[in-house]
Amino acid sequence: QVQLVESGGDLVQPGGSLKLSCAASGNIFSINAMAWYRQAPGKQRKLVAGITSSSSTNYADSVKGRFSISRDNAKNTVYLQMNSLRPEDTAVYYCNADVRTGATYRNYWGKGTLVTVSS
Repeated sequence: QVQLVESGGDLVQPGGSLKLSCAASGNIFSINAMAWYRQAPGKQRKLVAGITSSSSTNYADSVKGRFSISRDNAKNTVYLQMNSLRPEDTAVYYCNADVRTGATYRNYWGKGTLVTVSS
């Protein structure tokens, strides 16, 4: 079984910064794409940023230039550096990864970490 565990969520003032981490553990052969999604109250879950196994990245337009996704393959960990945070960034942030545990890849989700941006 594979687990994704997020950490780093907190209450932060507008303009502040946070760094989220997501560590994958379990019977892992390899990890392909990893990503961060977020879900604000009453809204659908949406992609924030993604990163491939070769570290190619993509971002939602709303976070370009403010957020940065990275990964440490040796630690099976993905990070999200969030700068210039805005109240509209308030959401539960979820980690997502395509993990190979046997012959095929399966998609896994973490349980989420809450980010609140408020003065």
